[in-house]
Amino acid sequence: MNTSDEDTRKSLRARGIVKRFAGVRALGGVDFDLPAGKVTALMGENGAGKSTLLKILTGDYQPDAGTIEVAGERVSFASPSESRAAGIRVISQEPEIVPFVSVAENIYLGALPEVHGVVSQRRLYERAAADLDRFGFTGFLDPRARGVDLSPAQRQMVEIVRALIDEPRVICFDEPTSSLSDTETTVLFELISRLRDDGCAVGYVSHRLREIFQVADQVTVLRDGQLIGTRVISETSESEVVHMMVGRDLSAMFQRTKHVVGGIALELTDVCTDDVTNVSLTVRMGEIVALAGLVGAGRTELALAISGDRPITSGTVSVNGVIKRFDDPADAIAAGIGLAPEERKADALIMVRTVRDNIALAVLGRLSRFGFVNDRRERALAATYIKQLNIRTPSMSQLIQNLSGGNQQKVVLARWLAKATDVLILDEPTRGVDVGAKAEIYAIIDELSARGVAVLVISSELPEVLGLADRIVVMQDGRVTGELARADATEERILTLAIADHLSAEGARP
Repeated sequence: MNTSDEDTRKSLRARGIVKRFAGVRALGGVDFDLPAGKVTALMGENGAGKSTLLKILTGDYQPDAGTIEVAGERVSFASPSESRAAGIRVISQEPEIVPFVSVAENIYLGALPEVHGVVSQRRLYERAAADLDRFGFTGFLDPRARGVDLSPAQRQMVEIVRALIDEPRVICFDEPTSSLSDTETTVLFELISRLRDDGCAVGYVSHRLREIFQVADQVTVLRDGQLIGTRVISETSESEVVHMMVGRDLSAMFQRTKHVVGGIALELTDVCTDDVTNVSLTVRMGEIVALAGLVGAGRTELALAISGDRPITSGTVSVNGVIKRFDDPADAIAAGIGLAPEERKADALIMVRTVRDNIALAVLGRLSRFGFVNDRRERALAATYIKQLNIRTPSMSQLIQNLSGGNQQKVVLARWLAKATDVLILDEPTRGVDVGAKAEIYAIIDELSARGVAVLVISSELPEVLGLADRIVVMQDGRVTGELARADATEERILTLAIADHLSAEGARP
């Protein structure tokens, strides 16, 4: 199947792609190849032009200049349907799922199996089960489950299956593992390997360097709308790719400021909820404590309980030595606890409001008089944190939805800096953030701890956990399985604690 004719039939070639928006150049003459039978990673900081390039390939945008060839033939796409007809699929980071229909119906939208003009439920679910098995997702998805009940990972799987059923020539994955567990990621990588072996041209966009070096054959790097270069994975290194992306050295990404750690700011004693059991931990003033564990370990659920968004059934939460009871998030904020949630777009930001509005959200009372927000004070507050955190925005009046993921996260952090919380919980603070913005966010977290803020970080990236934390608390199945000091922590030790019960169960089998 991997003949030269087949390779040509399933290849994509873009040359000299230019795109401007209101006079601002997003892409400046970019060349990009997706050869058949290879996985090509596309990397760059947020704002480098990756999303714009993908939207041109899908027909959402039309280039101002340049050419695209698919299977050796010149093509141009006036709409997404024309791109699909040419055999191109892009699996987006945020899947579009119809909430109140089944998984099967979501997969075959517009092409439901019919018998005499009537949709056959039996054939629908049989076909869905067969396709889920074909792509390796049996056991992860129930064809009859409703879209509204799916986890972020399951929604991503639906999007993948929907894209693959038509056997596309070219398929691009945009941050596909951002919501997947390690097990689900392994299934995805096996699927990508099969697609590559079948001669498909595969594009893979990710900020996770480890993934790129695990799954890709070559990597193309964009910076500021320009092509920096393409490297064969076996002939390059992570440090070279990072330097291509940002144009500067990030070797000191996890620099920590030396400072004195103070008294206990947050203390949990035998905290229980519907999802966690007997969790006890402390975070001191100026200390960074990481919560590590696999997806489903209960870390996010614990964070929501601490921040007043989930009821605590037993146990206590103390802030600065005083036991607190939270009926809602407002109570937790009043007690000095802030939360930057994992899903910042859905749970932390008002996407249709401005950067200024979002920064000031937690301190409107301080900025108001007689129920009216003082515009001058609000503008001064926003200007202070835009400068301090290097938030890249044309103005404070820019809609937050138009900022990159890294700059959106900085706005969330600015809000809690303005509030001057005693305890700050950061749930996956660099999810979907490019490597350059990650370094800046790490510096902000370090600055917060130097100011005496007690920081509790939840992260699924072990290098991030090891680089940031003074102590690491590991969870599994809603329980704490161990704690490691920074000097004693390794990836192996963290993972051992994260799967300790499973290892014991395996060892107990006859």
